[in-house]
Amino acid sequence: MATDGSDPIPPHKTFDTILVLDFGSQYSHLITRRLRELNVYSEMLPCTQKLSELGWTPKGVILSGGPYSVYWPDAPHVDPEVFKLDIPILGICYGLQEIAWNHDNTNVLAGEKREYGHAYLKVERHGDASTGGHVNALFKDLEDDMEVWMSHGDKLSHIPEGFVTVATTDNAPFAGIAHREKKLYGIQFHPEVTHTPKGKLLLKNFAVDICQAKTNWTMSKFVDQEIARIRALVGEKGQVIGAVSGGVDSTVAAKLMQEAIGDRFHAVLVDNGVLRLNEAQIVKETLTKGLGINLTVVDASERFLGRLKGITDDPEKKRKVIGNTFIEVFQEEAKKIAAAAHNSEHAGEIEWLLQGTLYPDVIESISFKGPSATIKTHHNVGGLPATMSLKLIEPLRELFKDEVRELGTNLGIPEDLVWRHPFPGPGIAIRILGEVTPEQVRIAREADHIFIEEIKAAGLYRKISQAFAALLPVKAVGVMGDKRVHDQVIALRAVETTDFMTADWYPFDGEFLKKVSRRIVNEVNGVCRVVYDVTSKPPGTIEME
Repeated sequence: MATDGSDPIPPHKTFDTILVLDFGSQYSHLITRRLRELNVYSEMLPCTQKLSELGWTPKGVILSGGPYSVYWPDAPHVDPEVFKLDIPILGICYGLQEIAWNHDNTNVLAGEKREYGHAYLKVERHGDASTGGHVNALFKDLEDDMEVWMSHGDKLSHIPEGFVTVATTDNAPFAGIAHREKKLYGIQFHPEVTHTPKGKLLLKNFAVDICQAKTNWTMSKFVDQEIARIRALVGEKGQVIGAVSGGVDSTVAAKLMQEAIGDRFHAVLVDNGVLRLNEAQIVKETLTKGLGINLTVVDASERFLGRLKGITDDPEKKRKVIGNTFIEVFQEEAKKIAAAAHNSEHAGEIEWLLQGTLYPDVIESISFKGPSATIKTHHNVGGLPATMSLKLIEPLRELFKDEVRELGTNLGIPEDLVWRHPFPGPGIAIRILGEVTPEQVRIAREADHIFIEEIKAAGLYRKISQAFAALLPVKAVGVMGDKRVHDQVIALRAVETTDFMTADWYPFDGEFLKKVSRRIVNEVNGVCRVVYDVTSKPPGTIEME
């Protein structure tokens, strides 16, 4: 929660925790998510984590899949001390091969027949008392024949000494193995993906039955613990400052801070001139009147729009201008609030900066493969300079987005805020392809408002992950009122996604698109044509710039 090591009670010391060691699989974070969905707390660390530096003992360990081959000279390997912990271990895909390789480094070979996609698993039950009852525990209450998802090229050529086979497929004769004496298991398939229908039950068998982890990871307990942590860090008089945008992450973080320390939390909303229609006023009313948050609104729209003038074809420059200007404005406001706090008899100094870091951000930063390549700069309060001399406080850093929404509901935040679509820090500026001017902002805002209004009216808002209207840097010929016009083009975009790493465009029916198009052309002055973007991610990004 805090970046200076002062966090007194991390969750893994309060909740039974399953440790996931990441070998770089694209599915690794899903293992942690599935365990959290079972109310079992889980954390993910890189596979290179040294056990001597961990500082706590997990209830069990899961070794993830990965894009490597264990026999490569530079292949990643787990700390051998993991196998001396005397706790249950489950290896998934590469993790299975890592377990086998650690017992016998000759038994993993390149697969002659790669296996990607659906496969049918044959479970083998063992009644021999010499194997112990635990060897069957992984497949408890599962069918003898079950559908699973495979994604591997390598496979075991023979079973390691001390293990028995507990599952097979036509291509993988050792698709599931278990040690005769130790609670050590390996599976070649991926139980964490939805394509393995009973995968979540298998993970439950491992975490709850085999590891004996308590299912006590709930938002109500998290709220109580987090409020106590915040109060312990901030103290009785300490104060916290933080930026809010009206999005779910900043709103939930702000409400949690308000519950913990009341008006000693100072929220700041910077109106950068490229927010959605009436957004600054709506956020102000919602956060102050609705949630009781101590909020200051700074109207810096003229400064932002002035600095964006003349930037026509460099989206990265737009982001940097907006990010740098935000830092400038936020620092100015922070100094004012700090001065007022200093003069108060009942308050201490502002020492803390609230940041809405989520667990996927943490995973990205500690990934074995390292942070992914920069596709585009993300505007974040974390970019504030060290000269502010503030310590970070990050109450959401252990949570996934769905858990943040659950937390928001638990805190009494209205549903329309909890389920609000993401909105980028640079705002509508990156949805205007070309120069950002007050007139272009007006057009993009009005079109976006109509699009979202119609999505909500059709009952589709919760089915769609993100939707917006973008203004293209072209003009098209149209006929309006018996006159030839040469006006602008709006592009609509709506996507479905679970993790925002990949996304598919939403399949609206023709009648819906016809209605939205008709409204935008009739109600937004300066627009004569509307198109719908049917590009998935990849190859496109969700935002236009």
